[in-house]
Amino acid sequence: MLTEAQIQRSFTKLFQEAEISPELCDRAEELIDELRLESPLRHRLSQELEELRDICLANNS
Repeated sequence: MLTEAQIQRSFTKLFQEAEISPELCDRAEELIDELRLESPLRHRLSQELEELRDICLANNS
C-alpha cells in the first residue's frame, strides 16, 4: 500500500509530461482509489482529476 505522499507524487508525475488522455485519467483514478475514503487528499485529487477530465473532453471536441 502506498502512502499519501507517494500517491500525491505519482499523481503529479502522471500529468507532468504526458498529454491528458482518458487512459491517463483512469490511472490517476486507480491511485485515488488507494486512499482512505475520509482522506482530504482523496477529495482534493478527485476534484483535480474531474477538472483534468473536463480539459481532456474539451480538447477532444
